[in-house]
Amino acid sequence: MKYRKLGNTGLQVSEVGFGTIPILQGNVPVLPNYYNLEETQAIAVMEHAYHLGCNLYDTAIVPEYGDAEIKLGKFAAKIGREQLIISDKARFFSGNEIYQAVEESCKNLGTYADIYFVHQVDPENMEEVFQKDGALDALTELKACGKIRFAGIASHYYDVLLRGASDSRVDVLQASGNLFERGMLERIMKEPLFSEKGILVNKVFAAGLLPAFFSAKSLIEAVLSYQKVSCALIGIGQPWQADAAMGWETKKYSCPPFSYILSVLEKEFDPIPCNRCQKCYCPYGTEIHTIFRQYHYYFMGKDYWALRKLNLGIQQSAEQCRKCTIMPCLSACPAHIRIPDEIQKLEKLVKDHPIWWD
Repeated sequence: MKYRKLGNTGLQVSEVGFGTIPILQGNVPVLPNYYNLEETQAIAVMEHAYHLGCNLYDTAIVPEYGDAEIKLGKFAAKIGREQLIISDKARFFSGNEIYQAVEESCKNLGTYADIYFVHQVDPENMEEVFQKDGALDALTELKACGKIRFAGIASHYYDVLLRGASDSRVDVLQASGNLFERGMLERIMKEPLFSEKGILVNKVFAAGLLPAFFSAKSLIEAVLSYQKVSCALIGIGQPWQADAAMGWETKKYSCPPFSYILSVLEKEFDPIPCNRCQKCYCPYGTEIHTIFRQYHYYFMGKDYWALRKLNLGIQQSAEQCRKCTIMPCLSACPAHIRIPDEIQKLEKLVKDHPIWWD
């Protein structure tokens, strides 16, 4: 295992981190490789990864990650708290809510969190998070009193992460990306502001779907080839998964050309050449890159879940697309995708599968 600097925090983190979703107990059938592990099994898996060199463990408040936070706390007590870097988070955006969440997390862990993220910040809740007395102010206060060591923002949106990169209260950012959905990572690499922050990357396996097409090693190497990335977070639920993610060495990381990734996926379906750079703009508010993701996830294995997500708004988006005369999405897309045409195709895909909505 190799280690990298976590921005300006002074921490050295393992290049591959342990995502704790697969060790939780609860009811999360949508999640990949969900094992419903009891406490002894969960601690054994975490310990196996630790002996492979992993020192960063990422979790979230109960009940968002089930009981994973509690299990991680017991593992930390067994191994020795000083040996681990704990990354925790909660989906609350006001100062009062995140303050209470951190207090609860520390109780569950039985210790402090090294990094605490405001989880899933998006354009709709961003102002509440960054404003005076919002979640970031609360995390700053919690740092001062030793409940956490560093404050973070976790988001799937580039503009949110960019705002976090320019905010002195933010120490670490958690982004999403992989060798297919690489657009946001490429933009992060080109923006100097991100050089000051530690960067963790999730969705490296695209919700567990990409390992059906590419090896775990190649998927992780692709993300780590982006030099500003501090750590690739991988959901681990079994010892063999830890071995696949952490039990190898390489001298040089590389990311295959996007054209090659498309050629592999084209053997199974017709992928849209969208890398989720998020540069496209829709005046009606349609998240084009998210709709394209659901299309890809449908064919890569999450058929029911992905199609249900598409059905939530595709008809309205397609109708707005037909009415649109300015089409700024076309000029903004670096890949020159005929976005309106693709939206109509996706509407037809949903209409052709009415059995899902009965």
